[in-house]
Amino acid sequence: MSGDELIEKLRQQCLKRGVSGIKGLSRTFRIMDDDGNKKLDFEEFKKGLHDYGVQVSPDEATGLFQAFDKDGSGSIEFDEFLECLRPPMSQSRKNIVDKAFKKLDKTGDGVVTVEDLEGVYNPREHKKYRDGKWTEKQVFEEFLKTFDSPNDPDGQVTHEEFFNYYAGVSSSINDDVYFDLIMRKAWNL
Repeated sequence: MSGDELIEKLRQQCLKRGVSGIKGLSRTFRIMDDDGNKKLDFEEFKKGLHDYGVQVSPDEATGLFQAFDKDGSGSIEFDEFLECLRPPMSQSRKNIVDKAFKKLDKTGDGVVTVEDLEGVYNPREHKKYRDGKWTEKQVFEEFLKTFDSPNDPDGQVTHEEFFNYYAGVSSSINDDVYFDLIMRKAWNL
C-alpha cells in the first residue's frame, strides 16, 4: 500500500469512532510523547496506534510512519500528523470553521472557555436548564465537551480541537454549499 492509502485507512478507522475519532488519536499520541518534545519517534508512534486500538500490521505501521514523517527526520510533529490525518477540507470549509471559532473565542486568545460562551451561546433552550437541573455554567461546560479532547476534557477548546471536530463533520457532508449553510445556521454567521 502507498503512504496515502495507509493514511486513508487510518483516517477511516478514526472516523468510524465518530467526529471525535481523530481528536482521540491525537490525545493518545500526546500521552505517548514520553520525552515531551511534541514529536513522536517510531516507538512512540507504534505504541500510540496500539493503545488507541488501530488495526495495522507492523509493515503498515512502518509505512504510516514514513508517510507522516515527510521530512525524513525520524520523528513526526503533532501538527504535521494532524494535518495529514484530517479529512481534506476545501478552503471555503476551512474559512467558515475559522469564522465560527473566532466568533466563539470572544477574548481572541485562541482558546474557548465558559466565559467566552456567555452572550454567544444561549443555554436557556437546553432541556436540563429549563427543567432546573443544570445552571447556565453546567450547560456551557457540557457544550464545550462536544469539541474538547474526549480522553481529557479540560473545559477549554483550542482551535485545533474545534477544527478536528469539524473535519470529522465535514467528512460526512459532500457538498461545500451545504456545509457552509450548516455552519452559518449553527453559529449564526
